[in-house]
Parts: sequence; structure tokens; C-alpha cells
Amino acid sequence: MTALAAALLLTAPAQAELLALTGANVVDIEGKAPVRDAVVVIDGETIKAIGPAASTPVPSGARVIPLNGKWLIPGLMNMHVHLALNLPGATRVYNESRESIALRMLDNAQKSLRSGVTTIRLTGAQDGIDFTVKKMIDSGVFDGPRIHTAGSSIVATGGHGSTEVNGAAEFSQAVREQIKRGATWIKLGISGGISDTHGDIAGSPFTDDELKTAIEVAHRNGVKVMGHNGSPIAAATAIDAGIDGFEHGYFLTPPVLTRMKEKGIWLVPTIVVSQKGARAFYQKIGSPDWYLDRVDSVGKGHWAMLQNAIRIGTPIALGSDQYPWEPNEGTTATIREAELYAEAGMTPLQALRAATIEPARMLGVDKQVGALRPGYLADIVAVDGDPTADIRALRTISLVMKGGKVIVAPAE
Repeated sequence: MTALAAALLLTAPAQAELLALTGANVVDIEGKAPVRDAVVVIDGETIKAIGPAASTPVPSGARVIPLNGKWLIPGLMNMHVHLALNLPGATRVYNESRESIALRMLDNAQKSLRSGVTTIRLTGAQDGIDFTVKKMIDSGVFDGPRIHTAGSSIVATGGHGSTEVNGAAEFSQAVREQIKRGATWIKLGISGGISDTHGDIAGSPFTDDELKTAIEVAHRNGVKVMGHNGSPIAAATAIDAGIDGFEHGYFLTPPVLTRMKEKGIWLVPTIVVSQKGARAFYQKIGSPDWYLDRVDSVGKGHWAMLQNAIRIGTPIALGSDQYPWEPNEGTTATIREAELYAEAGMTPLQALRAATIEPARMLGVDKQVGALRPGYLADIVAVDGDPTADIRALRTISLVMKGGKVIVAPAE
């Protein structure tokens, strides 16, 4: 065999495998009764059939994975992720090379997938490296979650983000540049942030013209826009301009949240970063006192905002702003985020939907992922109990599958 032939074999896509998951209960994300003692037939990347064992035969030649008594749910989704997070603190990396950033991003992507998170949205990355990592995962060179990305976050000079511009013309160019590079969302830093050393977290640094122009240009290119935002003032202008969603929402008021519900504008709360469970993370990275003071300044208001959003019915998609796999109060940041939604007023089913089908709806991929149905991609997680009865069942993940490929296998 020639060296070229060997290389082609190594890079060729894996042969589609026929699988059958047996003995588990399949959760219906719409709240209908689960399929008990189910057979889930997976052909290559997609789900071919789901049904009770009594009426759903295991195909001849299928590899059987017994999951007796487990509960199957869609792969989890996390809509606020920075794969190369680099916050103020003792562990902050200065002048980090592109190679180092790429390796950190890939490592955190793989850890995220192994933790049960099969789809993520990146909400600000460095130097276009996210586009390369996404391509390598999409091509099958490396395992990792499905990635939607905003590229570099765009801000007015001195704002919360990395690509600093001024005036409508520069905002227009910056948006087009990120879309040219492959951004499937645009992120605008329309208020201050916790990790900023200056400025008001509830400030509104954009001019109306800058904000409206950036959103218009993105929408003309078929790309949605999210706003890093804790400011009711910035929110009002952004809603008028047609923004698609807000991240964090620290100080958003009931009137703003009501308008978001009426217009279908998404909230990605990232509640986990302002609550007590994140303290161990901040200790680990050596966060300075000023940073912790800013976290404390938003915690209570952030929690009240989340409770109001749930009560009002504002559309919510889960996002953590910690690594999806990061430890938090005995579980991962992704799972703890879902638990906090339940503690703030969601039912367990609503919290599970916020981690699965609701993000899929926000991304516009809810006919492909976010539910377990024939024809959908086989992004599947197995847990020990029914998470629609107790969301804490998510702490017991024993199988992770992405596109029909077993990433974490159940113990034998």
C-alpha cells in the first residue's frame, strides 16, 4: 500500500454503522408519555426508528447496545460558550499564541462533548481560530460538539468584547467581516460586562445608529444577532432594531422581558456564573477582589430577573458562560444551569427543553436535533432516571452519542 493510499484510508469517513439501543425509556420532549422498554434504531448518523420493543424489531446485523432501565434524552445544548476562556486572575494567559488557543479550544470542545453537550454556540472567540476548530470537528478529524459561532464579538471602543469599532460604517464592515469568515451569529457587546475593569455593567455604550446598522447588516446577510446585555436602556433600542436575543440579561426589567416574549426574542441567562456555585471556579483561577465584587453586584438582581423571565414566559435557551464541562456544585456548569432554572420556577420538563429543543429552535435546527425522533440526528444521552420528573437526573449520564457515534460508552 502506498503512503498516499494509507493517508486516504485514515482520512476517509467511517463506514455507517447500524445500531440498536434496547431496554431504555425514551423521553418525549413535548411532554407526552415516554416510550418504555424502547428500541432505538440508528442507521449511520440518524435515528431510523423508535418504538416499544414489542413492535419495533432489532434489524438483522445491528450492533446492540443494551441500556436496560436507562432514560434517553436528546444531547444537551449550551448556547453561551467560550472555548478559550481567559478571565482576569492568577491563571490568566497573556500574549497567548494562536497554537495554544487552538489546542485549548479543541481540548475544551472534546471535554464538553464527553460531558453530554452535543451542540454549542460560541459567543466570542479569538483571531478566527473558532472557525478552524469547527471545520476540523465538522470534517470528522476530531470529535467535538456541533458548533455554531459568532466569531469575534463586536463592540464600541472600550466596550465588552474584542473587535473594537466606532460609527455605523465601521460596525457594518466588522459584521460583514465576521460573516465572511464563517460566523453563523453576530455578537454585539451592547452593555458593560462583569470582567471589564471599567464602566457600568448596566451602561449602554452604542449609539442608536451603530446598533441599528449592525443588526440590519447581519439580517440582510441572513445571520441572527445576539447582544451581550444587562442594560434595560440598551435592550429597548436593540428590541426596536430587531435583535434576536440577549445574553445574561442581568438587570432586564419585567417590561423588557414582556416585550421579548411578545417579539420572540431569546434570553440566554448564564445564571450559573453569578451564583454561589461559581465561587470554586473563581477561586481556582485566582479571581481578583474587584472581579468578585462585580460578580456580587449582579447576583441577586440576576436571579430576580431569571425568576421574572420564567414567570412571564420569555423564551429561554440554556447557556452557562463557563466551560460546559466545568465542575459546579457537584455536577457540570451545563447541568447546574438547568437545575437553577428549575429552582427559579421552571418545571423539570421546561428545564430539560431549555437544554435541548429550545436552543435548537433558537438556532433554527429543530428539525435535525433537540429531540429524539426518526429522521433526526442521533445525538443521544442516557441517564439513570426520568429528568422530566427530577432534572437532577442529568447528573447520572452514562452514555453520550453524537451523530450515531458512541463518545462515552455505558459501563458493562
